[in-house]
Amino acid sequence: MEKTYNPTSIEQALYQAWEEKGYFKPHGDTTKESYSIMIPPPNVTGSLHMGHAFQDTIMDTLIRCERMKGKNTLWQVGTDHAGIATQMVVERKIAAEEGKTKHDYGREAFIDKIWEWKGQSGGTITQQLRRLGASVDWDRERFTMDDGLSNAVQEVFVRLYEEDLIYRGKRLVNWDPKLHTAISDLEVENKDKKGHMWHFRYPLADGVKTAEGKNYIVVATTRPETMLGDTGVAVNPEDPRYKDLIGKEIVLPIVDRRIPIVGDEHADMEKGTGCVKITPAHDFNDYEVGKRHQLPMINILTFDANIRDAAEVFNTNGEASDAYSTELPAKYHGMERFAARKAVVVEFEELGLLDEIKDHDLTVPYGDRGGVVIEPMLTDQWYVRTAPLAETATKAVEDGEIQFVPKQYENMYFSWMRDIQDWCISRQLWWGHRIPAWYDNDGNVYVGRTEEEVRANNNLAPVVVLRQDDDVLDTWFSSALWTFGTQGWPENTDDLKTFHPSDVLVTGFDIIFFWVARMIMMTMHFCKDENGKPQVPFKTVYVTGLIRDENGDKMSKSKGNVLDPIDMIDGIDLESLVTKRTGNMMQPQLAKKIEKNTRKTFENGIEAYGTDALRFTLAAMASTGRDINWDMKRLEGYRNFCNKLWNASRYVLMNTEEQDCGFKGGEIEYSLADKWIESQFELAAKEFNGHIDNFRLDMAANTIYEFVWNQFCDWYLELTKPVLWKGNEAQQRGTRRTLITVLEKTLRLAHPVLPYITETIWQSVKPLVDGVEGDTIMLQALPQYDEANFNQEALDDIEWVKSFITSIRNLRAEYDINPGKPLEVMLKAASEQDAARLETNKQVLVSLAKLESVRILAADEETPACATALVAKSELMIPMAGLIDKDAELARLDGEVKKTQGEIKRLEGKLNNEGFVAKAPEAVVAKEREKLEGYKETLAKLEEQKQTISNL
Repeated sequence: MEKTYNPTSIEQALYQAWEEKGYFKPHGDTTKESYSIMIPPPNVTGSLHMGHAFQDTIMDTLIRCERMKGKNTLWQVGTDHAGIATQMVVERKIAAEEGKTKHDYGREAFIDKIWEWKGQSGGTITQQLRRLGASVDWDRERFTMDDGLSNAVQEVFVRLYEEDLIYRGKRLVNWDPKLHTAISDLEVENKDKKGHMWHFRYPLADGVKTAEGKNYIVVATTRPETMLGDTGVAVNPEDPRYKDLIGKEIVLPIVDRRIPIVGDEHADMEKGTGCVKITPAHDFNDYEVGKRHQLPMINILTFDANIRDAAEVFNTNGEASDAYSTELPAKYHGMERFAARKAVVVEFEELGLLDEIKDHDLTVPYGDRGGVVIEPMLTDQWYVRTAPLAETATKAVEDGEIQFVPKQYENMYFSWMRDIQDWCISRQLWWGHRIPAWYDNDGNVYVGRTEEEVRANNNLAPVVVLRQDDDVLDTWFSSALWTFGTQGWPENTDDLKTFHPSDVLVTGFDIIFFWVARMIMMTMHFCKDENGKPQVPFKTVYVTGLIRDENGDKMSKSKGNVLDPIDMIDGIDLESLVTKRTGNMMQPQLAKKIEKNTRKTFENGIEAYGTDALRFTLAAMASTGRDINWDMKRLEGYRNFCNKLWNASRYVLMNTEEQDCGFKGGEIEYSLADKWIESQFELAAKEFNGHIDNFRLDMAANTIYEFVWNQFCDWYLELTKPVLWKGNEAQQRGTRRTLITVLEKTLRLAHPVLPYITETIWQSVKPLVDGVEGDTIMLQALPQYDEANFNQEALDDIEWVKSFITSIRNLRAEYDINPGKPLEVMLKAASEQDAARLETNKQVLVSLAKLESVRILAADEETPACATALVAKSELMIPMAGLIDKDAELARLDGEVKKTQGEIKRLEGKLNNEGFVAKAPEAVVAKEREKLEGYKETLAKLEEQKQTISNL
């Protein structure tokens, strides 16, 4: 082993060897239990961020544990085609490089261009996964647009359509006017904005008056342009001001349209004017009110979100209707929506119908890809009827077939599933799974796997011209098939039989509905066991928190607080980090602020910490369900932990290589410390496995840390030195054997979290341990608790020894005694057991506590002035004469007493101040009282020390 731990020199070469030798593959023995995890497929356009690193560390730790338990393990890897994101990347690329648009290419050529980009640049994130040590089976890598998954998607669509679970309808969707496509709620980013609320007067028809005698009612709106599409006004049926108007009509200004006043609880009597304009084609709430009252829907916008030359009028079923004229005022034709907003306000003012304008805080929806305001748009889309699918999927969680960790996320799942809406699955893009539906010239729709199948099934003559639907499927539709589509479905493959259902899904709470619920619905509908019972896609959903920055803020490029996991593995200099965070920013002031914060936070850039330190930090922070504030100091601490393990291993190897470790015969005598460390290891193995089974990776990591640092390194290695230096041959064999075997087991236990350093050290340790065979640590057995190696007596005895040594060290510090000065120590033993412990471990105690002598005090023996401490129930005593300068020590203690008394006086004054106690938070007051008690205890101890010194 190299003298210094250098992760950069070992990690990449080691991973390449692992991958080339096929260690990540299932072993294929189906007589043994199988275990599988399907990786949430990252976007093919993506790069590794902290959320990926966090979840992938969790998954890799779990899969490595199960692989080491001998199971037939599969960690299925793959990427998602990411419809909008990928299309935008390639559109920007051809615009920048060639000055062309997708329309210059045409659909087929443009899709070829995307495949070309995917081949050259679409593997960034999979290469980064390798850097993280992810032990996925790369030979099984899938892509949601590959042939197998495309066939599965097509099959699911056709079957659902044949079962009347897919239909085409005209409904309201989130529309991105820039990208010209429907988008999901998850792709909508709500931003808080300052805006206005306009109050318009709508004249009552037929001479009707309000209860107050007015010939108009006032409606309030934040989107004045939509009034061109109003088909009703809602008032609360209990509102005394307006309930007599229900059933009457108003005359809509500008378009001169008569529309009804309806009674609906959507109108809040306490909010605004109490009258709500209803525009069913341009607002989701209005759409629902319109359905309840059979109000026609008038679409006034083009797909660019400009005012149409002629409106589209539909009934509540989305069918063309002649209930109203399609005419719109000529002055608005082709007008951009926000320009139309201003023009409508001006016209209302000119008509004397603008009642007032109020400042108003708005929540405005933006498309996260297109970056423009989203418009609710009435469009023809394909939908899945989800209610029948949701019933089975909900029951699976209710019955415990699927467990959520933490359990409270089940409530979020249930709230969505029990009020589920039909799912819009079509997108107006070119990149994606094209919908397998064809239309003839009369508008008839035919669904099938191919055009040939459509023609054959419907007896269509060759002269009938068919065109395929231009839309593609929502990427969530294909990813909903991930657990079974990746295993060869619709064929009943051996992989499906072996690895499905999968065991664990590791995901974030934000996609429980968008992905998790849809996977459960689709899987249970299409996958059945041999008895016809619906299969779940996974048995456990482990929901992680978010990784936030050190201030608790969500990491985002716009805030400039993103941390790249690869930068923490490899290191990055300050200037490169600044450029990375500010390089593409359009706002100079924001870029300047981010540069200042970056320079302040990372004065020297980021060091190379290596993958193992990063993984261990992420695991140690993985408390279930809670968001995590990233802490660079913890990363530094865990890099130091890796150093500690490396250096401890070198100590073990230096004392065991080319030495007699007792594997080839000869008498072996194990010391108390040997028996103790074996017992400590068994406890660590028991705790580690229990925490992994309960998905408490934070506690599992802490178990490894505590055992390696505090037990193995800080105590056991020190306890071995007296034996290795002065023990007889049998004792030295026993200690050497224990050193190397416990290290080997420790490396196996830590391997799932720290794969690189443990493999590297293990390769040096393996030849020294009898019976250890194999080329890699990852295929060795994960240690389990073995009661035969557990010795409670050894644990108790060494705890006594540790307490003795620690007490000596504390007294040296307390009385400022030179750490290297040999001490004369006496013990007033409280029991025969403590006396025996002293005699048995005298050599160790003398060596580690730096003693001149240690003896049991006779019952009637008089003692000089001593510094004392309790060791269990026995009293440890150090005669102080000659150890310290009495006058200097008393002077020092007087200074400490004065300082402590000053703090006590200050705190008492603060706590006697009624104003402070009354106004300060309870927790702050309690903290001050706690400090006061601490200082009082310190003062009592100082006075006791003064008395002891004075008696010398």
